[in-house]
Amino acid sequence: MKLKKFAAAALSAAVTLSLLTGCGSKETSSGGGDYNIGIIQLTEHVALDAANKGFVDGLKEEGINANIDQKNAQGDQSALDTIATKFVNDKKDLVLAIATPAAQAVAGKTKDIPIVVTAVTDAEEAGLVKSNEKPDTNVTGTSDLNPVKEQIELLVKLLPEAKTVGILYCSAEDNSLFQAEIAKKEIEAKGLKYKVYTVSNSNEIQTVVESMAGDVDVIYTPTDNMIAAGMATVSMVATDNKIPCIVGESGMVDNGGLATYGIDYYNLGKMTAKMAAKILKGEAKPEDMPIEYLEAAECKLSVNKETAEKLGIDLSVLDEN
Repeated sequence: MKLKKFAAAALSAAVTLSLLTGCGSKETSSGGGDYNIGIIQLTEHVALDAANKGFVDGLKEEGINANIDQKNAQGDQSALDTIATKFVNDKKDLVLAIATPAAQAVAGKTKDIPIVVTAVTDAEEAGLVKSNEKPDTNVTGTSDLNPVKEQIELLVKLLPEAKTVGILYCSAEDNSLFQAEIAKKEIEAKGLKYKVYTVSNSNEIQTVVESMAGDVDVIYTPTDNMIAAGMATVSMVATDNKIPCIVGESGMVDNGGLATYGIDYYNLGKMTAKMAAKILKGEAKPEDMPIEYLEAAECKLSVNKETAEKLGIDLSVLDEN
């Protein structure tokens, strides 16, 4: 009996160790830095990876010499909690949290360590700050709120015959719900109808998208992390069923979405690095630093010509003034 208990304890310890050391980390801590920074990323996909790289490059440009401890939870909530606990126990000088669930995980573990967030649509709505204008907590950072209005205008321009829009997102992501509510209003303002489709895990994506066939003319999905990670599946099923996808960011276009008008996540990461540098240098405190946004002028049009050709969509309308 004692042997069984010992084996169970050893297995539990091994699982915990694997979470701490093997969470998809692409970069490990290195010695000699002036600061110890932890990066906790929700999952791997183009947008979040770009924000991560922008932050790391931005720190160097700001003259910050840091040991960076990279951890990726691969979309697992328990891994987020484990990583957040480790960073707090390690007493990091600062933590970067990429995406809303990652930010919520680490913010729930410490009120002392400065936290900068990025790829979080609305920090106030997510309960991370008291207000976006004056956080009054140990959290600040940048928002990836997309120009939803302009994205719906793009949808109408490319697909003038569309009457019903399927709004697709993960029901567990606060940032997606926030954007979906904006999309509903903008879709109705254009005289169109919408139907809402949600998934709770990646295994549901194919079935849910298949269920949209015949019921919607186009899919709109915001900067949803689960949908972004599974965009190859979304686009494959949607394209097979002749349903175009207007998406939240360019990485989703690269993976088969038709088009977007969205922000540059690499530049968003660099903006976040500037905020982190001010905190580390003692020039500012998170509680006094408003959440920052990229200017609309920094948004870019991205179109997947191959997808457009498969769907028979005329892109020449984008050249019209």
